[in-house]
Amino acid sequence: MRRAQVSDLGPITAFLTDHAPRAMFPLNNLLRYGFEGDDPFSVRFWIRTQDHQVTDVLTLTTSGMAMPCLPSGDYASAAARLANTALTGIIGPRPDVRGLETALGLTQAPRTLDVDEPHFLLDLSALTVPQGPGNIVPLADAPEPLITAWMLDYQLQTLHTPATEAHGRVADSYARYRRDGSHVVLMDGAAPLAMTGFNATAPGIVQVGGVYTPPGLRGRGHARRALGLHLQHARGAGIAQATLFSASDSAAAAYRALGFTQIGDWTLLLFHGPKIGAVPNPSSVTAP
Repeated sequence: MRRAQVSDLGPITAFLTDHAPRAMFPLNNLLRYGFEGDDPFSVRFWIRTQDHQVTDVLTLTTSGMAMPCLPSGDYASAAARLANTALTGIIGPRPDVRGLETALGLTQAPRTLDVDEPHFLLDLSALTVPQGPGNIVPLADAPEPLITAWMLDYQLQTLHTPATEAHGRVADSYARYRRDGSHVVLMDGAAPLAMTGFNATAPGIVQVGGVYTPPGLRGRGHARRALGLHLQHARGAGIAQATLFSASDSAAAAYRALGFTQIGDWTLLLFHGPKIGAVPNPSSVTAP
């Protein structure tokens, strides 16, 4: 793989768009935060080509998050590009993340989150919006103290963010969600019931993230209705597809009820502090 240049951005964008359900984070970050910039979410790329066509894209954010999209399974070449680089995590399709993790010799590295989750896709023409109480409002129209408390619980319980970092992440995320208009809250009158949002967007497709219902209100279909209404609104704005990954069996059942079908598995691997991988031995790396 070789380091990408500005002249490669057209083919890279085309490749990521063709693989959008499995490459939403790299595509979103490129479109929103730019190439080779100083923003923590800005991206740099390494690419593999064959017959003048891009076959693999390895993405690294300024903050050290690796995001592989490697259909060829050439994990050793990708890992060689990241050896001796401080990585905060690896996220992406399960085979790519596990292959890259192994090639870098990081399978035993301490981590705060390490989960394989079912990965889903929905053609919004097949969306089923459930009945129930409430309607969605922009995040900014919901009570901030309660919503930030929900977000803190999500950071601690779902993402297992260390308590020393969670408050800062909530503050950053809340400000970004309000600025981008990416998240909504299901309200029944003045009572917030659930929250959902889009953590990545690209032409024609959105990726769902941050779905949350407080413990006392779970099991009543609120998150499913919030998401259904949000996707219905997105469909009206011209979005054709939605993708997401599920943190639990109950969430997966709710997504299937909306019309989502599983297309694979997704891995979220967040290290406990930046970790530096080793130079890989190509002969020891196989597809998981």
